[in-house]
Amino acid sequence: MNNLIQLLPDAIANQIAAGEVVQRPASALKELLENAVDAGATKIQVVLKDAGKQLIQVIDNGRGMSPTDARMSFERHATSKIKESKDLFSIRTFGFRGEALASIAAVAQVELKTKTADEELGTYICIEGSEVKKQEPVAAQNGTSVSMKNLFFNVPARRNFLKSNPVEMRHLVDEFQRVALSYPEIAFTLMQNDMEMYSLLPGKLSQRITGIFGKNYQDKLIPADEETPHLMVKGYIGKPESAKKTRGEQFFFVNNRYIKSSYLHHAVSTAFEGLIQPDQHPFYVLFLEIDPSHIDINVHPTKTEIKFDDERTVYAVIRTCIKQALGAHHVVPSLDFTVDVNFEKNWANDSVKKEQVDREYSYKSYNTPEFKKSSTSGWEKLFEVGGGAQSIREDSKEETEVLTFPSRATEQQDFQNPSTPEETTGTTFQVELSYIVAQFSSGFIILDQQTAHERILFERYQKQLSIAKGPSQQCLFPPVIELSGGDFQLVMGIREELASLGFLIEVFGKDAVLIQGVPADIQVKNEKELFEGLIEQYKHFKNELSLENREYLARALARKASIKRGQRLNSQEMELVVGQLFACQNPNYGLSGNKTFVKLDLTSIHSFFGK
Repeated sequence: MNNLIQLLPDAIANQIAAGEVVQRPASALKELLENAVDAGATKIQVVLKDAGKQLIQVIDNGRGMSPTDARMSFERHATSKIKESKDLFSIRTFGFRGEALASIAAVAQVELKTKTADEELGTYICIEGSEVKKQEPVAAQNGTSVSMKNLFFNVPARRNFLKSNPVEMRHLVDEFQRVALSYPEIAFTLMQNDMEMYSLLPGKLSQRITGIFGKNYQDKLIPADEETPHLMVKGYIGKPESAKKTRGEQFFFVNNRYIKSSYLHHAVSTAFEGLIQPDQHPFYVLFLEIDPSHIDINVHPTKTEIKFDDERTVYAVIRTCIKQALGAHHVVPSLDFTVDVNFEKNWANDSVKKEQVDREYSYKSYNTPEFKKSSTSGWEKLFEVGGGAQSIREDSKEETEVLTFPSRATEQQDFQNPSTPEETTGTTFQVELSYIVAQFSSGFIILDQQTAHERILFERYQKQLSIAKGPSQQCLFPPVIELSGGDFQLVMGIREELASLGFLIEVFGKDAVLIQGVPADIQVKNEKELFEGLIEQYKHFKNELSLENREYLARALARKASIKRGQRLNSQEMELVVGQLFACQNPNYGLSGNKTFVKLDLTSIHSFFGK
């Protein structure tokens, strides 16, 4: 019998390993950036072309490599970070596996230039598909420059599965932001197609946060600091009003290494409990310093998952740190223990305070005519046949005559009254400003006005997106909206779909857009709030569901522009909602799968009364 098992060639083994390490251009950028940081660089430049598909170049001014080290760096499991097994429990560098450069060189065309400070010439190496094409001395600056060209050139199937440039660019920006946040003392530059996206100077963590996410975050940051014998937590959290429905601005760093942990995220969320909505996520950038012997980072090739030997203690320390930060900056309301609980006795001795309180609450007993002392003499009329509250009101009018002049202000005030007889006399009316009750021949139906209107708008926007044409109204004063780098790339990726809905946007400087027009069928009070809310809803649906971009966008705008619960509608508006809902293709269910209406026929009504 012939032997079947054989040792795979290095080129094939590297391609297999690359499937885990290099999943997309952002994965390669992460590995190259981490190598530059481990080399002790104080300045790192990133150059991208075609969202990393054509070129990813990382230039640093670190220690550089000798000719032998430069060649060895492309071998599998070749690393300078560890030498024996016990070193795995004292790792403070990013890399230690020795697989990054070997995996990248297996699926791309890589050029390396490196030079140490004590050598006159550097080293140039060119590798394609794990095969060394050229190695020679070259004039170079101190440090290392790695250029990765034509990713997956020898794996066409993997290249075809890459997403569009805006999507891949958003992932690249995310990886860049994580490394730049972890080391604010290092200068970072990011260039995309010869355009500068980021130029981050070395400085404090707060300066790095505002440099990445925008100056509007400067007033939203709350410092957090907690130190225990085994764990130290420091960083910044966002004020409750800056919380968003989508994740993406939550950063945990353990010994300066970015990690993902839903368990620790829950610790932060519980600390914000009662301050934000349950479906919102707070902003935070938190650094955890812990002895490497108490953690295990050798869990996954991406090294974004780690294990703690006492995860519950870490959870408790983080939760306490956040609560103390919120309390110290008066975000959480506190009790005033200096006030005497026997306030009535104290105020009785203070005539000034008593007079102020009496005057403040005087309207409750004296401003309403029905409760004046002069009108209480006719209370017996309430029990007479044909008498009642109306007779008391008529007696009151003789003493106090109220003149009301019609105006827009008085009309608006009447419109906002909880209920008026005119609204309840028709066949369609509201209940609790949230439900619409409409009568039909054999009973009536009850609609959830927000859910129903979301369904109406969703199908309308889907139709507009399919015909690529939507009415737009020009903004009288076009607002400028500053976005984060990732959100800007997202907006550029759905620019055509936004135009189909009626949003006319123009690029207005770095990571900023100018809103020239908004959909004509939406009553807009604040164009900036509408657009920012639309982007947040879009990201929320994209994280929760797996749909096409057009459906994400139609859902997001329908959710943002729909009639909300608590909004008063007149009879014409209610009848319009009812009519439009039953003209939809799927009127029975809303965007979240819940019912838009319930129906009660006469048979059901009779059964309630035993008939």
